[in-house]
Amino acid sequence: MAKKKPAANRRSTGERHYTDILYEVRDHVAWATINRPRVLNAFREQTLDELIDALKSTREDPSIACAVVTGAGDKAFSAGGDFYAMKRLNWVNGAMWNDRMQGLAMTIRGLPIPVIAMVNGWCMGGGHELALWCDLVIASENAVLGQTGARVGACPTVGATQYLPRIIGERLAREMIFCARRFTAQEAVAIGLINKCVPQSNLRKETLAWCETIKSHSPQTLRMTKKSLNFESDLLYASWQHGMELLAHVWGSEESLEGMDAFLEGRKPDFQRFRMRNKRDLEEYLDGCAKDLNAPPSMRRK
Repeated sequence: MAKKKPAANRRSTGERHYTDILYEVRDHVAWATINRPRVLNAFREQTLDELIDALKSTREDPSIACAVVTGAGDKAFSAGGDFYAMKRLNWVNGAMWNDRMQGLAMTIRGLPIPVIAMVNGWCMGGGHELALWCDLVIASENAVLGQTGARVGACPTVGATQYLPRIIGERLAREMIFCARRFTAQEAVAIGLINKCVPQSNLRKETLAWCETIKSHSPQTLRMTKKSLNFESDLLYASWQHGMELLAHVWGSEESLEGMDAFLEGRKPDFQRFRMRNKRDLEEYLDGCAKDLNAPPSMRRK
């Protein structure tokens, strides 16, 4: 039987090595950075797995006071899911993606420490849902936040449909989702979507100031009050499960592929053709009813 490694020789939370993210613990703050700036920090399966692993590791070090999630570079926090990954999804394998998304959300919400989203640049689609999962959001003046699902044939059912109505109100949430409305960081503060907007040059400094404040507060209180604050929205778990099943049927559909292909090709998607096809199908169905085609052949009207 292999001997258990002495505690001093075990891998610490600050020594993890990843391919899609950067992770470090510095001055009792955990920093998880999506490191895919070439694709505006869009995430794929590996990215989600690594974020889950890194953030869960904070539980191994009770001296960590809070965690910060951000994106590499100055252009994007995260543009959401990487379309080259999402185009491979369908109803059969979609759960592999959906479970990862929900797993990361539950990891962030389940941590006993506050998690801060430090948003710089684009924060769109699934990237915006990532920010929604966090406890606090601070953004630079160049940040733009939005839900793009309606434009690209995806469904924001991994937090946006659950949390946005509670954060910014039902009407504005529907506008943000149905119309794919975007908000600048200044606008986002005004509607309560984020906590604070600062000049880009001061973003890290202001985030560190928040971290210092949190470090000076009782970890026991932070843990218990986070759990209490999450109580009502934790009851939305059934909605998450419902949303995941809806999303599973979106992946691989003609509409979702049209939306993603159009984005990658730099053109407008043609969603109207699906409406027109559906109209023809419905007309054919109604015509069949009128012609008694919904009865056994021997019973149809002559």
